[in-house]
Amino acid sequence: MILKTFGWAFLVTALGLAAGGIYDGWAALGVVAILAVLEVSLSFDNAVINAGILKKMSSFWQTIFLTVGILIAVFGMRLVFPVVIVAISAKISPVKAVQLALDDKDRYQQLVTDAHPSIAAFGGTFLLMIFLNFMFEERDITWQTWLERPLAKLGKVDMLSVCIALVVLLVASMTVGATAHQHGGAHADKTQTVLTAGVAGLITYLIVGGLSSFFEDRLEEDEEREEEAGEAAREKRVAGTVGRSASAAAVTGKAAFFMFLYLEVIDASFSFDGVIGAFAITNDIVLMVLGLGIGAMYVRSLTVYLVRQGTLDDYVYLEHGAHYAIGALAAILIVTIQYEISEIITGLVGVVLIGWSFWSSVRRNTRLAATQR
Repeated sequence: MILKTFGWAFLVTALGLAAGGIYDGWAALGVVAILAVLEVSLSFDNAVINAGILKKMSSFWQTIFLTVGILIAVFGMRLVFPVVIVAISAKISPVKAVQLALDDKDRYQQLVTDAHPSIAAFGGTFLLMIFLNFMFEERDITWQTWLERPLAKLGKVDMLSVCIALVVLLVASMTVGATAHQHGGAHADKTQTVLTAGVAGLITYLIVGGLSSFFEDRLEEDEEREEEAGEAAREKRVAGTVGRSASAAAVTGKAAFFMFLYLEVIDASFSFDGVIGAFAITNDIVLMVLGLGIGAMYVRSLTVYLVRQGTLDDYVYLEHGAHYAIGALAAILIVTIQYEISEIITGLVGVVLIGWSFWSSVRRNTRLAATQR
């Protein structure tokens, strides 16, 4: 089961690590491995969400998501998006950005380092919104109850997460943004740049969230219509057999289509996490594509595994740990506007939080099993 589900991920891992080693030695191989772990740790909750929706889809649409979807995830978000970020931040064409990344790494490194304040502000704000909206949502199961319960009560205030994100952004622009780290160890006043990029990150999150909500509403409407059609069909068992089958097929197809769109929007939103977080570890676009591509393969394989095993609810704190990792990465990105933070620390934060939440989930399951004896 493990080999069948994760076989392609294992193969891509071997090829990706080998390519990283050939590309720039053992250090590059290590960076690729850290990026892969970072992507998996940040996107675990994405896999859980995907699995919950994917299990409702037909095998055809599952195949579409796991084939066409992976091409969009790896080549679209992990390759094109980083180039666009560098091109916009450095005010050069995407073609020029790719050429610099491949042919003039020193110049590319300089441009990315100088553009890092805007990248970090954009990504930090985006990730902060994901974290805050999770923390402000009321839920039955809590991991760090002492923190999550009070925050859930505060979350009843409308737009609180947006207000907090704007306050954090304003403070960051006037503090770390005023003496932002630049190439060669110099510092420059990037207050306006940080503020503008942060607002762009906030707008991006609101757009992505709006699209996700739109598709989710459409899914709920289709499910309600499907239930109504099923009830009507049951009332006319004798005369309506053919009509019932056609109606159910039509509704299912439409629902599956919107499920696919919804999954792609969700997947794209979580891709921002890994792509933006990767800039805190390396500026090398080749290593980013290799590492994030490996991570994306594991996330997809994990989605399939969760669907096939039907164990989405076994480890209830993993989603919490993933969101805590997102919040930690948001803070790290904002701090790195002025200060350099070791890439090892950045890469391991998510692993530690995910591991902690997994261990807590196992302990919870053990306690529940003991009480039921």
